[in-house]
Amino acid sequence: MASVLYRSAALADGVEPLLRTGVSLLVVDGTIAWIRPSDGEEAPGSATVIDASGCTIVPGLVDCHSHVTGPGGANWIERFSDPPETLVEVAEHNGRLGSAAGVRWMRDVGSPIGVDPVDGRRRALALGVRDRWAGHVDLPYLRAAGAWIFRAGFAPVTTAVEAANADELVAGALGQLDDGADLVKLYMDGPDAEVSPWTATEVARVVDAVHRRGARVAAHAGRLSGAREAARAGVDSIEHGFELDAEVASDMAARNVTLVSTLAVMRSWLSFGATTEIERFASAEGRATIEARLERAEVSVRLASDAGVAIATGSDFGGGSLRANQLAWEVTSLVAAGLEPSGALAAATWAGGDLIGEADAGRIREGGPADFFLVHGDPLSDPESLWRVWRTSWQP
Repeated sequence: MASVLYRSAALADGVEPLLRTGVSLLVVDGTIAWIRPSDGEEAPGSATVIDASGCTIVPGLVDCHSHVTGPGGANWIERFSDPPETLVEVAEHNGRLGSAAGVRWMRDVGSPIGVDPVDGRRRALALGVRDRWAGHVDLPYLRAAGAWIFRAGFAPVTTAVEAANADELVAGALGQLDDGADLVKLYMDGPDAEVSPWTATEVARVVDAVHRRGARVAAHAGRLSGAREAARAGVDSIEHGFELDAEVASDMAARNVTLVSTLAVMRSWLSFGATTEIERFASAEGRATIEARLERAEVSVRLASDAGVAIATGSDFGGGSLRANQLAWEVTSLVAAGLEPSGALAAATWAGGDLIGEADAGRIREGGPADFFLVHGDPLSDPESLWRVWRTSWQP
């Protein structure tokens, strides 16, 4: 069996608020055999010894809001109209990017429907990507929601599922599960920002039907109206949640609804103000709108945290403007919004694992899988250190 000893590292496990120093960790055949003080360990004779001094061991990150078939960037919506051959190639690149950046788990929350150029099946393209990545230790573990489900007439992505009424909404959700989706993604923003496209009663029918199939429901809700109905319906997660109020946050906590934060999306939009000539980013009015929306979204995160809502992180890469190797940006954005670095790291590791139902995702423990990476610095006092990845345990 292959043995690797990481010697004299620090450890930030996402659970304890303080950094442990002087730590050695032994991996045997992909499993963490033990974690011991460096001055009390001895390497097995056959072990490869890695001098990890000056580095911190961190659990593999869990990106709970991603779109593996999209490249991201300032034209992210247009890119979903690219041919399936291109989108599938993009997914492979995204897998390598994320993996090298310490992302061990990805939760895809929407991909275009098309004929997969590899397996020939017509369904949401991320489902075939997930199947092909299975068993490849150098790529992230992937959960996929299939296609987005929109209210009919309000679909920014043409190759998605549309529903005109509650019966069609339930049928669309179950149809995605029949195609092999691991979870269902509802779109709770509509043409009128003040009115949710679906009521809590209608969404609750989907939640009940999907839960009976052993799957979970994610709800995109950038506006307060959609978030309110989604929380009342008891969805498993609200994605974005940029306009929560105290009442909605309380409902989320009471119903165990997780907030998947994507604050870094707006920070990337602000960067486009300097790097593009696109008016909604580069104009003074556009920048002011983005800054105001970011400020409101940070208030939402604080309200959720104060109410005891579980928070997980998402980059929104591909379906938003970020790239697949930028989940660290969301961690630093949560800290900028007021979370402690330990809480932000928890959101990017084990809290994400809880949301996807994987007990070992985002955790480091003896007897658990060796899914961790090493960075320069202490993410519990310097979250920017998550950008400084030295190596991962799963890549040569």
